[in-house]
Amino acid sequence: MNLAEFNGLDEAKAIQAMLQCCSAENWARLTVSHRPYKDLAALLLSATKNWQDMQQDDWLQAFDGHPKIGDPASLKKKYQATHQIAREEQANVQYASDQVIQDLAVANQRYLNRFGFIFIICATGKSAEEMLVSIQNRIHNTAEQELIIAAAEQHKITLLRLEKLIT
Repeated sequence: MNLAEFNGLDEAKAIQAMLQCCSAENWARLTVSHRPYKDLAALLLSATKNWQDMQQDDWLQAFDGHPKIGDPASLKKKYQATHQIAREEQANVQYASDQVIQDLAVANQRYLNRFGFIFIICATGKSAEEMLVSIQNRIHNTAEQELIIAAAEQHKITLLRLEKLIT
């Protein structure tokens, strides 16, 4: 959709569109409430400001809207609304060896057990091997550090999705 179409959507449909970019409901409502946007840059700036105003519970809600990296079952089962988007973002995982996929699955579970939320990384353009190195490095962070890093990665994902949504 183009920006004029987004600006013209009724509130419920506009919120649904934003939830495809980020599943934090407070962020979606706040971003929609600032319409109309004069251009994509204004929308992205508002999205950034609104994300900065979110709290830990909002971040965790956003994280919950993602499948685990390299987990095709969760792409299909839990995330019907955004599975195609996530699949495109994680496209390079399909080229990984079985060992790397297995290592990712183990690392994802270890990460989830340690922090209580799934590993969030802006996967666009990254190989499975790069993501595996990232998760192995980030597992040593404190919970506070990791929450901030994951929120920053979520923000990158959201902006990329917004740019794809508004063509």
